[in-house]
Formats: sequence, C-alpha cells, structure tokens
Amino acid sequence: MSGVLSSRQIQAMADSGAIQVAAPLSRNQIQPASLDLRLGSKAYRVRASFLPGKERGVRDILSALAYDEMSLEGEGAILERGCVYVVPLLESLSLGQDVSGAANPKSSTGRLDIFTRLITDRGERFDEVAPGYDGPLYAEVSPRSFSVRVRMGSRLNQLRFRTRPEGAGGQSGFALSDAALAELHGKAPLVDGALNLRDGVVLRVALGAEAFGGIIGYRAQKHTDVIDVDRVGAYRVDDYWDELPARGGRLILDPGDFYILASRERLAIPPGLAAEMAPMDAAIGEFRVHYAGFFDPGFGAGPDGLPAARAVLEVRSREVPFILEDGQFIGRLVYERMAETPESLYGEEGLSNYQGQGLKLSKHFRIG
Repeated sequence: MSGVLSSRQIQAMADSGAIQVAAPLSRNQIQPASLDLRLGSKAYRVRASFLPGKERGVRDILSALAYDEMSLEGEGAILERGCVYVVPLLESLSLGQDVSGAANPKSSTGRLDIFTRLITDRGERFDEVAPGYDGPLYAEVSPRSFSVRVRMGSRLNQLRFRTRPEGAGGQSGFALSDAALAELHGKAPLVDGALNLRDGVVLRVALGAEAFGGIIGYRAQKHTDVIDVDRVGAYRVDDYWDELPARGGRLILDPGDFYILASRERLAIPPGLAAEMAPMDAAIGEFRVHYAGFFDPGFGAGPDGLPAARAVLEVRSREVPFILEDGQFIGRLVYERMAETPESLYGEEGLSNYQGQGLKLSKHFRIG
C-alpha cells in the first residue's frame, strides 16, 4: 500500500540496509511516522546556503565554501546565531525506486528558531530525497534567534518516507483532497468546531483575551545566553522570551522578530493519517508560519479520541510590519494516508513532549 511509512516499516528499512547508520540507532529515534536524523562528528561553517545541483555532491561545494571546520565530539560546539553551518549526518540512505523522502525540522528545533534543512548529493531542492537516492545526508543549520550548543548525535530534523502511488512521480500525488477530508471529519472530528478547507484544513490564530490566561504568545529576546539543544527543562522562560499579553485581539509583527503563537483550533490526527503544516498563500500576508511541520498519527487525540491539542505556530514577519487579527487564517494542514497504522501512536510509550499542548515553548524551558 502506498503512503507514509510507519515506524515498523522504517525499522525494516534499517534492518535491510536501506537506512545506513554510522552509529547504532538511538532510543526513540524512530518515531511513529518518521526517523530522527543525528548530527555527525563535524560541522562546517560556510559563507552562504547552497544546493549542489544535479551534477555535484555536497562535499564538492564544501571544499570551496567551508572556512571553519568544527568538532562536535564530546561537549560539542556552539553554532552562532546568524551563521550558516553544514553538518554531515550519521544516517545515509540507499532507497528503492518506489521510496522517496521529505524532511522537516523537529518541533523543538522550530520552536528555538533554528533554521534547519536537509541536503542530498545532486539535490536541486531542500528537504527532499529523490526516489532511489543512494548516498549521504547533510543538514544545513542556521540559528536565527539564539546561539545553540550541539554535539554529535543531536537531533535537529526528521525524515519521513513515502511509497509512491502507482503512476505518481516525485513528491506529487500524496495529499488528501478536501472532499476526502470532509468525509473523514464527518466520521471523527479532525478539529473542534467548524471545518474550514482550502487544499487542506485551515487553521486560525488565537489572539483573544480568553486565550491561555491572557497571554497570546511569546517573542524571542535579542540578546541571550546559549541554549544546549540536548538539555530538557533547563532554562527559565523569562531569560529568553517576552510574554505577549492580549491587546484587543490584535498583534503587530515586527520584521526580524520571532514569535510563538497558537491556533484557535484543537487538532487530532487519526491513527491512519499523518499531516504537515503548509503556509497559506503569501497573498494573505507578509509572514512565514511554522518551520517544523510534521504531525504524527495520534497527535492531539484526547482520552476520548477527540481533538485536544493546538498547533503551535512559529511566526516571522518578512519585510514589513504586519497586523495579525484574532481568528485570521494563518496556515493549513495537509493530510496524507499512512501505508499502515503505526504500532505506537504519538503520545504513547513516552514518544511525546507536546501531546495535549496549548501555547507551549520548546521542551528546553521549564514552567515556573
């Protein structure tokens, strides 16, 4: 069956050699519908982002661009805010012609505003692995708000595998239609309240005074200490973030600032589906939403299976100040079918940091 591969199928790929690792797979590295990717032993600071193109490998470009090689072994190294790094990963691939890949930053990575993209040899697009790809994987890493400490084995992005529908090429042919989503919602709600569809399920931003005890979001501070990406619950919120109180259902986004907001809707991803956050058309506003966009099967489902978790929105204005209004459309969820239902869903067996979330910062910050 075509669709997104489950944890069992990803493990089978590792067992067969389709996924190759320079170090044994770590605990919980295989998620219900994706594989966490791990940084390797070295990072290369480069002058600019790049794609190798269909004729070259990543190391060919690095030999011309790299001007600082850093070891990530032991205590690791600090990746400075505003700089661009390329890091060979511990995982490599040898895919069959019927399997492709799509990458995204992990949720915690996006909430730290670490811009992370996957690069492959002979790649012409970021975050895509072509069917039949055989070769190494690399992460481009560019911290935007905070300088961060990483080390070999740190996990910043994740890879989802798909088997292609018969006759479909590349990355096309996977998304469920609005008609199919409406039918599914009629059987088991995908969101609480009304279902809005526009090539996926439309999400709206929550900026009203009733949201989250009067706090509608957070804005990253400009000058902070380094954050270690492998330390959970280690940092005070007010050392890194400014709380944003409700102000008449409106928020002005300042260019260059980074915001954590949340959706009005509560979500639940059914066991047989996976979802990805996609931006709304740029014509509706000059802002970008959600760097980290994978939603695993089971995400958001409450004890009764009904929608219980909000989507956390990572927002940055592009070039000009922009006014967001409470309830404004801000993103959409695109759904795909799983090739099979995962053995463990998101939120089970300790696989979740964000199940049942409201407005929530990354796992690195402690409450109180």
